[in-house]
Amino acid sequence: MAKDELNEALDLLDSKLKKEGLSRRDAFKVAGLGSAAFLMGGNEAQAAVSAKASDVKAKIVIVGGGLAGVSTAAKLTNSLSNPDITIIEPNPKSVSYQPGNTLVASGVYTKEDVMYDTKDFIPNGVKLIKDKAVDFNPDNNKLTIGSGEEITYDYLIIAAGLSLDFGRIRGLEEIGEAKSVGSAKKILDTFADSGVCSIYNVDSAVKTWEQMQKFVEAAKTGKKKMQGVYTHPNTAIKCGGAPKKIMYLTNSRLVEAGARDNAELTFYPNGSTMFGVPEYHDAIVEQFKQRGMKWNYKHNLVEVDLDNKIATFDKKWLEKGAWDEDLEEYDMILKHEDVKVPFDLLHITPPMIAPKEIGDSEVGSAKGWIPVNKQTLQHVKYDNIFSLGDIAAVPMGKTGGSVRKQYKVVVDNLISLMEGKPLTSKYEGYTVCPLITDIGKVMLAEFNWTRKPTPSFPLDPTQERYIWWLLKVYALKPMTMYGMLSGRA
Repeated sequence: MAKDELNEALDLLDSKLKKEGLSRRDAFKVAGLGSAAFLMGGNEAQAAVSAKASDVKAKIVIVGGGLAGVSTAAKLTNSLSNPDITIIEPNPKSVSYQPGNTLVASGVYTKEDVMYDTKDFIPNGVKLIKDKAVDFNPDNNKLTIGSGEEITYDYLIIAAGLSLDFGRIRGLEEIGEAKSVGSAKKILDTFADSGVCSIYNVDSAVKTWEQMQKFVEAAKTGKKKMQGVYTHPNTAIKCGGAPKKIMYLTNSRLVEAGARDNAELTFYPNGSTMFGVPEYHDAIVEQFKQRGMKWNYKHNLVEVDLDNKIATFDKKWLEKGAWDEDLEEYDMILKHEDVKVPFDLLHITPPMIAPKEIGDSEVGSAKGWIPVNKQTLQHVKYDNIFSLGDIAAVPMGKTGGSVRKQYKVVVDNLISLMEGKPLTSKYEGYTVCPLITDIGKVMLAEFNWTRKPTPSFPLDPTQERYIWWLLKVYALKPMTMYGMLSGRA
């Protein structure tokens, strides 16, 4: 089944590229996607498969069976001659293609396009425990799962993802914490038909498409100026570009329907920029101006009145205070004000946290995330523990593109540690964000800890391009699902 789906996706990609006068090989070359060799077939695909390299043996436990956890397990399986690997994961759909949620929410994908059974991607020989880790005893190399069973390990990899903390927002307390994959009942029951939506859960992304269509239809009537409001919280989040992507796509659907003049779209980010990399920030600001989209910095969503359709933001700013004679400068005083904003469509990017049973445990940190050396991804306190993906405390590292680099570093360093060698593999902070700016356009933002563009192809990275749309919609999903999850991409 997987092979048939992969071939179907590649056939669609080839047909689209043919219209552009490009072969798949040429397109990947232009995109700098060397890790896509397995999609080419032939000798390159064979070269992408790691040879069995190490005879060292130990019991490895991976907490989390999503993209990060399964990719790591697959590469370990490819790299060890006698692997002993256990994945702890309660969700049977944990390896859903989460970057596709934005496309589900805009009517490009359906839910079925992004949902997969975890068991179909577990590498041969890897044991799957359908439960979750609830307690950690790292001093004794043990953890406890929900059933009460104790699991021992020699080496532990934590790749459990994060939680969506909707309950932190007043008016949404009933939702509490939610997951990106799993039951969305509390989200959907609470939001109902209020115009409030979120792409950060698969079923909620489906509902977002329904709400977007209603918003567009209402705008088409011209009875009033419709208000679309989009938020970005005061916490780290997965895929920092997604809150803007769904706004761009709403704009695109309004233009398509001839109703753009009857809607006002406004972005309310907690931060003071559109993007942490100045070049991409400047490009996004210009794109917003061209599309007539508005923004207000330093606004954090703190309350939602679902009945009256009012979003309340904590607006913050600095004011000059008293003169400090010693420092010879003015004190700067942080001010706050509640700002009430009416909406017809409200897209919420919820605050995000590590699952409390992990973040608040002995392996967590004061801020909840798993503290690791940002280059080696080894735990700062426990040498036999590594972490990657959304839950790891690394700067700008909460995207699938980050995981594509991280899981190779973890495997290389774990094997080096098992063999008594220095940890030489380094994660340099590479992150890629295919920022969808329109139906048919993507700006491929690549960067690292230098906060400078790091394009892997000789094209201006701040430009929106159709080729990146083709790769986003047709190539990146099979690359992720059948490349990374096999440990080859």
